[in-house]
Amino acid sequence: MAPPRQHDFLPRSFFDRPTQTVARELLGCRLVRKLGGAPLVGAIVETEAYIGERDLACHAKAGRTPRTQIMYGPPGFAYVYFTYGMHWMLNLVTEAEGFPAAVLIRAFEPQEGIARMQELRGGKPLSQLASGPAKLTQALGIARGENGMDCCRSDSPLTLTRGEVVPPSSVVATPRIGLGQTPEPWLSKPWRFVIRGNGFVSR
Repeated sequence: MAPPRQHDFLPRSFFDRPTQTVARELLGCRLVRKLGGAPLVGAIVETEAYIGERDLACHAKAGRTPRTQIMYGPPGFAYVYFTYGMHWMLNLVTEAEGFPAAVLIRAFEPQEGIARMQELRGGKPLSQLASGPAKLTQALGIARGENGMDCCRSDSPLTLTRGEVVPPSSVVATPRIGLGQTPEPWLSKPWRFVIRGNGFVSR
């Protein structure tokens, strides 16, 4: 894969916008992970928006804590957290500094470095390499060390670049997944975005 040109990288201004807009427009963008050797690359096909302290599905409902501090910082940084005692989740901070919001990257379609992703995923088939947020982080070797990483620097080990534009007619909005006992109206907010008919969304 040819190295991305400078103007292909998503700038901080891309993330400094309403979280739902960022979540929709990340669909089709490429997630690029430098992990020694050739980069690991996939096109994002599923995202979820988490917006502010009032959103009772968002970690920021607890306010500013050591865990959520990254969400209150500048947009375009990685917020990586551990859940269920076994899984890492990759989020990208959005909106203005001081307002806690982020987009969870739930799934991508692998494009480059597939053999290496399969090694990291224990030999899983292509369709299962990154079809869920925990699978995705495992396929890219993302864990605690990537928390707080600036994804808007072209020399960062984790960046995002522009990909194919996904037209509005190909985007489906649904309620977010796995929210447990989250009360309404937050449980049913249609803040999960997927590419219609894509075979790499979470399962």
